[in-house]
Amino acid sequence: MTRRLMLLDTSSLYFRAYYGVPDSVRAPDGTPVNAVRGLLDFIDRLVRDHQPDGLVACMDFDWRPHWRVELIPTYKAHRVAEETPEGLPDEEEVPDTLSPQVPVIDAVLDAVGIARVGAAEYEADDVIGTLTARATGPVDIVTGDRDLYQLVDDERRIRVLYPLKGVGTLQTVDEALLREKYGVGGSGYADLALLRGDPSDGLPGVPGIGEKTAAKLLAAYGDLAGIMAAVDDPASKLTPAQRKRLAEARPYVAVAPRVVRVASDIALPPVDPALPRTPRDPAELERLAERWGLGGSLQRLLTTLHSGAC
Repeated sequence: MTRRLMLLDTSSLYFRAYYGVPDSVRAPDGTPVNAVRGLLDFIDRLVRDHQPDGLVACMDFDWRPHWRVELIPTYKAHRVAEETPEGLPDEEEVPDTLSPQVPVIDAVLDAVGIARVGAAEYEADDVIGTLTARATGPVDIVTGDRDLYQLVDDERRIRVLYPLKGVGTLQTVDEALLREKYGVGGSGYADLALLRGDPSDGLPGVPGIGEKTAAKLLAAYGDLAGIMAAVDDPASKLTPAQRKRLAEARPYVAVAPRVVRVASDIALPPVDPALPRTPRDPAELERLAERWGLGGSLQRLLTTLHSGAC
């Protein structure tokens, strides 16, 4: 039997939960738990609707890795909360009432027994890229981050489930949709993003090369390497303006692939993606449920897991 693995871009989902669930959802002491309960509801719905054989909550252990910033200093710079002492990781600008909920999310997932994995100096995208590369069966990647479109691969049955509204309405992103919307398949999406730039990630792109032009160049020359080879080929059909812009962007183009492309071979601790029928740590889960008032959100997830909907 082919086993389908579901990989969660966890921070992307709890951000969506935070903004999608009213902050009037609070613990008994009045602390907001909208992101916690919203994420539990998301996971419950995903398991019920898609019935994965395994699920991993992939974590950002470093949301802005220093090695990426060294290559492109503007990478996610606009999201940095404030200057941090040299040698310490940057802190992401997160709403005051969300940041205290993140450790609660970690603790609850661990007590339930849902696999949770990250890697020092890497983002959740890199964890997802590595687990996807290792997978022997189909993979569903649940994320609100278009960067992960680069992993879509119809032949390997790897797709992205992109939340349009909560997780009740998910857009299934396969290569046909990518070609229709962006003019490239999964393997070309990283090159497209690199060329056009991405303000949300602080990627400047190549000035004057927008999304449609990038797609046309990739269609004509195959990939980024082919495009840059065309810059040096007087016989290529690049316009003078395109040739000039791409030539001037060589320093950026030389380093950007390492920043834009997700890693696929990072070291990860052993992970068992099997979904639990019963909680891993019932006593701790009961304590967390009472302390944070997790109520129906947690109970619904536990009922789904116990019923074997997965």
